[in-house]
Amino acid sequence: MRIHSKRRKLWLGVLGALLLWIGVDLFVPTRHSIRQFDPQEVARLETAMWQSYYEKNPVLLFWQLAGGLRQQFHAPFWRSFSLGFKATKAAFVFKQGHSRADYNNALPILINYYQAIQDLTIERFDVARVARLELEWWIVHRQRNQYSYQALANALVRTVAALYNQSPEPFATYAQLRARAMQVCDKANRKPDGPAPADWHYIEQDLNLAWGNLHTVVQTK
Repeated sequence: MRIHSKRRKLWLGVLGALLLWIGVDLFVPTRHSIRQFDPQEVARLETAMWQSYYEKNPVLLFWQLAGGLRQQFHAPFWRSFSLGFKATKAAFVFKQGHSRADYNNALPILINYYQAIQDLTIERFDVARVARLELEWWIVHRQRNQYSYQALANALVRTVAALYNQSPEPFATYAQLRARAMQVCDKANRKPDGPAPADWHYIEQDLNLAWGNLHTVVQTK
């Protein structure tokens, strides 16, 4: 009986510690600078997320997003999964759309998501504006028959400039490189067998350069 009692107390102690960790992680305010991130790791994770998105694997995308949020926005462990759920939901609500009216269904989710990001950062930004600009570049990318990749780069510039509260001009190289990575990805996904490993290698190379450039820009404000 004493052994069972000790085991029960041990497990209750472990459960209590776990619940305390989750509670602190989810509800205790914590703020970091979104200017501090590992560009190579973010590029690697974004490449993996694009693969999951095009392979229609929301579970894996969710897990990768959580990791990316810990890398880019310093989200605490458990909160990263809450944020990852919001981002994944927005992406797949958007993916199911066929018109601008459909795409706008993702906007409330994106606003909620960026509000959660705002709660993690010492930087201040206009949550609703950043969410709208994020959705807009998604739309420009989706409607590639109507827009050029230069238009996509311009939309990316506006989004990241709003997020970091800086003038748009310094972000032009980042946006061009990221738009080029998307162009390579789009072209590869039109192949009969889809993207080859070499395609993903080139995509990650461009994303490495893009995120590296962004890191330099936001450090030299």
